[in-house]
Amino acid sequence: MFSNSADFYFLSLGITLLIQLNYIVISLELSTFAARMRRLLLSILFFTAVFSGMAQEATTPDIAASTENNSSRYHGDGIDDVLQYSPLAATIALKLFGVESKSEWGNLLINTTATYANTAIISYMLKHSVNSRRPDGTDNHSFPSAHTAIAFAGATIMTKEYWHVSPWIGVGAYTVAAVTAADRVRRNRHRWIDVATGAAIGIATAELGYYIGGLILPDREQYSLSVSPTGLELVVKL
Repeated sequence: MFSNSADFYFLSLGITLLIQLNYIVISLELSTFAARMRRLLLSILFFTAVFSGMAQEATTPDIAASTENNSSRYHGDGIDDVLQYSPLAATIALKLFGVESKSEWGNLLINTTATYANTAIISYMLKHSVNSRRPDGTDNHSFPSAHTAIAFAGATIMTKEYWHVSPWIGVGAYTVAAVTAADRVRRNRHRWIDVATGAAIGIATAELGYYIGGLILPDREQYSLSVSPTGLELVVKL
């Protein structure tokens, strides 16, 4: 995939620095429109940088990758089928158990829906346009890793919702997402560039999802959605 090992290490370093910069900005809890746009644009930059590298590599025949495809074994999907949804499931579980989140139920529902709709659309379009063959040779939908995109989108949502409770919640969420990505590579379902781009998509679509959610429900004091013994209760203050 890469012409030499230095290319891979420099790309990995760049990805790491961009992730750290993105979440230093998030940790500042800035609430202005400009700050939210800055976070969104930073995530888009992260995605664009990784995808541009992939596009450049895809234009050149890769004999080494073909050899890898012929020799790598199929290991199935395994536990990452469950891990990819764990951060989102944990986010909902914490809220159900009464831990105060950043968003009300209504906002969380819209933010999450917008996030995963964009994650699915972008991942599907890239998988069926790039047509990168998996290392195990099972199909041509290796790029990007949708499992990783889903996991990192959930981790970003969890970090946004519970960073104020404890930064360690975010650390745990991203650890699960990283394990999901590593397991995809270990099982020969993806290459590192696939999971790196998947992580970028997950982060970027979560930022976009929250931006869209903010446009739909801009004032959390005006809307309130709660869970009661009789069902869901929506209160709108006029």
